[in-house]
Amino acid sequence: MTDPWVALESGADPAERVRVLHRAHETFTEAGTVPRPVRGVVADSWRRSARAGVHPDGTADVELTDGDLGARRAEHPLAHVMPLFRELMGTFASDGRHLLAVCDAHGRLLWVEGHTSTLRQAGRMNFVPGARWAESAVGTNAPGTAVAVDRPVQVFAAEHFVRRVQPWTCAAAPVHDPHTGRLLGAVDITGGDGLAHPHSLGFVQAVARAAESQLALLAPRRPDGGGPGLATLGRDQAVLTAGGRSIRLSRRHSEILVLLARRPDGLTGAELLCALYEDESVTPVTLRAELARLRQVLGPGLLASRPYRLTAPLESDIAAVERRLAAGAVTTALAAYAGPLLPASQAPAVVRLRRRLADGLRAALIARSDADLLADWAHAPWGEEDLDVWRALVTARPTASNRAHLASLESELAAPDGWARLEGR
Repeated sequence: MTDPWVALESGADPAERVRVLHRAHETFTEAGTVPRPVRGVVADSWRRSARAGVHPDGTADVELTDGDLGARRAEHPLAHVMPLFRELMGTFASDGRHLLAVCDAHGRLLWVEGHTSTLRQAGRMNFVPGARWAESAVGTNAPGTAVAVDRPVQVFAAEHFVRRVQPWTCAAAPVHDPHTGRLLGAVDITGGDGLAHPHSLGFVQAVARAAESQLALLAPRRPDGGGPGLATLGRDQAVLTAGGRSIRLSRRHSEILVLLARRPDGLTGAELLCALYEDESVTPVTLRAELARLRQVLGPGLLASRPYRLTAPLESDIAAVERRLAAGAVTTALAAYAGPLLPASQAPAVVRLRRRLADGLRAALIARSDADLLADWAHAPWGEEDLDVWRALVTARPTASNRAHLASLESELAAPDGWARLEGR
């Protein structure tokens, strides 16, 4: 039989290379069985690997050695949670003849630990500290693909792009800075057939989330973030932290600060009137009186006029969630989301912002299809009647209780006033 991999020379057309990969994948299924379909996450990774010119007989390059590796480890944020990784995964790796690996955001392995004989075997394919296992360097593999797509990934045997890696199975999950959402790297478990189980992926996901929680405790963000801060999520009255003191604002003042924090260039009185009041009969005099009272609450110098604007940047929990979503850091975005924005507010601009923020996070959760994250949202007070999230949760985790809750929601939806009630969530 002709080796199907010969078509994967570096000059081959990427589309043809992926077709060859599909055929090669079938040759690794057990004789007499129906070939397994290639999973979407793997097929997409194969295409990226082919476009990057990865060769199926290639191997990883060791980029960091000796002093460079030691310096990179010492300065990397994940060094602070290595004791946690070892505590949670060390025994599992040693007893199961697996490896614990941690890479940086560029796919370079910083730590590889575990069973002695497994370490020797992994060394033959350069799965060693300092080696670059980015997807663009060695093709589809759990740590490299996890940092490429910024989501947990499990790769089984023949799903690996490089041939010498195909006896292995691995599962990896990205780890983010809990304050900024920045991708720090990934934690990985690598071994043989014993890892070919969905629980392996759930295990590394749980470890990654524990690491993010530990990082938040080790380096907590100052309440004022170094400047004025505004907490608005999950509360009807915002709390302003500035100058070492915390102030609970009235509902109207909360709405005004939310809007001004998002517009450093300021808003005119007419713009604020439209943004704050549904009732068009409210006069500019009423708004000016509210702003005068807010200026007294804030103290001198923070609120300017013509147009109305803040004289110093105001960090808000809304912006923190938005930044993390924009970075694709769904786990940390959800962790920062304490609930709907000023849920009692009926100010038109606040209502729009509240809906946009919640819908953006919901869409990201549904796209991620992480059962744990979906469950966190679904079981929160604001997610108990979220039909779309519950449907996604049942798909990801079809337990009897989840199916029963979804059936109840769909039954309520079928009632004459069902849509109206659910839209008001």
